[in-house]
Amino acid sequence: MSEDVLAGDGVWSDESDWEVADLDSEFGEDEHLAMPTVAVVGRPNVGKSTLVNRILGRREAVVEDIPGVTRDRISYEANWAGRRFLVQDTGGWEPDAKGLQQSVARQAELAMETADAILLVVDAVVGATATDEAAVKKLRRSKIPVILVANKVDDERVEAEAAALWSLGLGEPRMVSAAHGRGTGDLLDDVLEVLPETPREGTGGTGPRRVSLVGKPNVGKSSLLNKLAGDERSVVHDVAGTTVDPVDSLVELGGKIWKFVDTAGLRRKVSHASGMEFYASLRTKAALEASEVAIMLIDASEPITEQDLRVISMVADSGRALVLAFNKWDLVDEDRRLQLDKEVDRDMVRVPWAQRVNISAQTGRAVQKLVPAMETALESWDKRIPTGRLNNWLKEVIAATPPPMRGGRLPRVLFATQATTRPPTFVLFTTGFLEAGYRRFLERRLREEFGFDGSPVRISVRVREKRERRK
Repeated sequence: MSEDVLAGDGVWSDESDWEVADLDSEFGEDEHLAMPTVAVVGRPNVGKSTLVNRILGRREAVVEDIPGVTRDRISYEANWAGRRFLVQDTGGWEPDAKGLQQSVARQAELAMETADAILLVVDAVVGATATDEAAVKKLRRSKIPVILVANKVDDERVEAEAAALWSLGLGEPRMVSAAHGRGTGDLLDDVLEVLPETPREGTGGTGPRRVSLVGKPNVGKSSLLNKLAGDERSVVHDVAGTTVDPVDSLVELGGKIWKFVDTAGLRRKVSHASGMEFYASLRTKAALEASEVAIMLIDASEPITEQDLRVISMVADSGRALVLAFNKWDLVDEDRRLQLDKEVDRDMVRVPWAQRVNISAQTGRAVQKLVPAMETALESWDKRIPTGRLNNWLKEVIAATPPPMRGGRLPRVLFATQATTRPPTFVLFTTGFLEAGYRRFLERRLREEFGFDGSPVRISVRVREKRERRK
């Protein structure tokens, strides 16, 4: 049989089988397993975020030399001694907080209630305060393991002073210096001893589907999360930019548990941000990469901006499934609707496949329609086309519309396979390069035949190297 034909049964020649087999390692799919959570709590400015970064071995949590930078509860994946778990950073907890700080304290309390183990961080230089004692009193009522962490123990002198923290009644204080790494290895060994293998709130199998809420600042991301959850899961305030870190929140919608991540608004250019805004922008990108589907919020009452398009490009480049949520629809009149349709046709050329829902996070209008849109997008994101069916379809398409010639020769597609899902990625083995326009044509025909609504589709071309004919 000639090796230059498209085989309907999806079988390559023996010489090229290794190329197909190698795809599994190149396009390997992620495994998303439920992991137990360690919450890091304490009063403001005791070094919680610094300790989180030390545990992770990288700078993830936003750190500044001012109290109150962390306002929500944020989860990061950590690994110690071969065990994977989540570390949840929280805002400073105070028993009598008011205003915005009261919302921050409530987030810390939610972390205390839902974690599988808790690290209570105390400033060893200052010693035990009334706030620390109030936190201990609150934690004693729970049945969750609590480890007392004496932070900022940079030398033996402070170590002697930190011994006084036995008085808090949580047992031996683990003395560490989060800034310098002193004692953190021993602390993590202790954490693994009390941490269960699986989370208390397990949702089975691979855990809840992960949704990131993205968009420019002050577009209503936190308001939408709170409306979906039915309570205050994310801190909302009149000041734009209240959210500076991704916020994890489990929400039940449509009979399923979803893991929402409310992110900081992405500014026009990362280089224009400074301090905690710069690192918050990087954290937002990381949250997008860790999600499966993104809900992109756009202010429908205003013209689509360059910032909106930049975020959309970021989502498309990340390969996540996508739902476009046009927020503040209650403020849109008929003229604005007509103008918006023109803007979408003109500016959204990168994501014509995205699901679109018109909502109002403030009033709750049509927010329930986000669930079927996310489910459709994720179904497309997970979809796999059998190799035989794919090649039979491709043979018909190419016969009807051959690829354009290059250098006076007609490239031939020898074989096609779906290398992976999440997003659906197809590899075409050919005798010559396929023009970008022809690849876009194949993507359109793929979507017409197999769907893929709400998910990006990637097509990769492998050109077979010329072999000398054997005599």
